[in-house]
Amino acid sequence: MKSTLKLLVITEPKLKPNVVKSVEEGFEGEATSTQLRMKDASARQIFEVGLEIRRLTRDYGALYSVDDRLDVALATNVDGVQLEPEYMPIDIAKEIALNMLIGASICSLREAVESEKLGGHFLGTGSVNPSPTKPNVPVIGLEGLRLIVKSVEIPVIAIGNTTESKVLEVMETGVVGVAVISAVMGAPSVRKATAKLGRLVDKAYATRRAL
Repeated sequence: MKSTLKLLVITEPKLKPNVVKSVEEGFEGEATSTQLRMKDASARQIFEVGLEIRRLTRDYGALYSVDDRLDVALATNVDGVQLEPEYMPIDIAKEIALNMLIGASICSLREAVESEKLGGHFLGTGSVNPSPTKPNVPVIGLEGLRLIVKSVEIPVIAIGNTTESKVLEVMETGVVGVAVISAVMGAPSVRKATAKLGRLVDKAYATRRAL
């Protein structure tokens, strides 16, 4: 699972309204996973888009998750779902979705440890930097991220305005990968932006192996 979490591209319809096209461009740039996030859409809309993305992820051999919507996740046969703290307890979600990866969106060490205890498979951790897509989320910074990585055994993914200039320092904290929204969805070319970020993540992994 860790290798598929190296570069997670999250959808943002406000920046790229053609969600399916943006996901495909991300895969062309060698994103290793994608997460469907459509906060203002109906369940039917998310379901229909989700089916198309499921097809793409199979074509590209990528991991596919959905943000919060366990109902859509089950209906579209995704690989995983990432849950906000206020949505559904991880242990309950695991009872419902027996064969699905259950991730948790967390922004503190306490939430990280609790999510692992409840059986979470991975953590989306942040915001590492102030984020234009999640302005009300607390900023934990690099040291907060590093502490969480050291305190849990499950994979940690960094989220929160991880731009091209910040990827290497974020990867130095020990995370398995980065999740990005505006860095790619806000770029003129999703494919090119994703490819640049992917090369930096690969460089960080090469540095780790050399140590």
